[in-house]
This record gives sequence, structure tokens and C-alpha cells, in this order.
Amino acid sequence: MKKLSVLFAAVIMVVSVSMAKAQKLATVDLMGVLNAMPEKKKADTDIKAFLDVKQAEIKKKTDAAQAKFQQYQAEAPKKTADENTAREAEMKKLGDEIQQMQEKAQKDLQAKQDVAFGPIEKKLNDAIEKVAKANGYEFIMDANAGALVYKAGADATAAVKKELGIN
Repeated sequence: MKKLSVLFAAVIMVVSVSMAKAQKLATVDLMGVLNAMPEKKKADTDIKAFLDVKQAEIKKKTDAAQAKFQQYQAEAPKKTADENTAREAEMKKLGDEIQQMQEKAQKDLQAKQDVAFGPIEKKLNDAIEKVAKANGYEFIMDANAGALVYKAGADATAAVKKELGIN
């Protein structure tokens, strides 16, 4: 019975090794490919410009609110309690407006990123799929992913870049 168990274990090992060898595995440096794509460079530039505009708008509103707050603080001793209460309510309203501006800017930025990077991601995924089929790869893993445990397979980065027409 013991010999049968050892024989069975040996057969399982041989089958496992042959199955593992039958699978073609490749890695690709996704960030390297993405950063080399001209479309991504343009999208990054557009998004940075968009973000700069939104941050400037928020800064302008924040600076105006800060100046008004300092003015109100300086004038507070000379004003009535009702006037100071009204000014506090006005400052709270300004703070709420600034917070809403920030939230809207964040949502707008996310929407702009989705629109800009969607076609780039699709193009990259299509190129990876085409390279995988052309070279018989069963798996292509991101070489930078923390989940990568084995990186001795072929590297498809050059083939994907060639497919995309970039260096």
C-alpha cells in the first residue's frame, strides 16, 4: 500500500510538472508601456491642466473667504451681537460652498479621468490580447504586481510596445 501511495504521488508530480510546462506565461511592464503611450502622456497633461484650473478656482474662493474672515474678526468688537451672528452664518455658508466646490471638482476630475483613460486602457488591453494570441501565451501578468510570484517567463513588454507602435 505504501508503494502505491508513493507511485501515485510521483504520477501526480509528473502530471503537474508537464501541465505547468504546457502553459506559456509572460510578463509585461504595464506602467512602462502606459507611460510610453503618447495618448497617456496627452491625457496626463490635459488632466493636470484641468486640475490646475479647479485648484485655482478653489484657492481664489478660499483666499476671499479668509480675507473676509479676518475682516470680520477685526470688526467684531465694534459690531452688534446680531451683526456678528449674521457674519458667522455667512462664513459658515462660505465654508460650505468651498467644500461643495472641492467635492464637485473631485467628481469632475474622476469623470474626466474615466473619459480620458478609458480608450487608452482598451487599446492597451486589445494589444495585450493580440500579442498573447500571436505568441501562444496563456497568461500575461503585470511584472509590477505584488501578486506576481514567478517571473521567469517571457517578457511581452517589447511585443506590446511594438504592437502599439511605440518605443
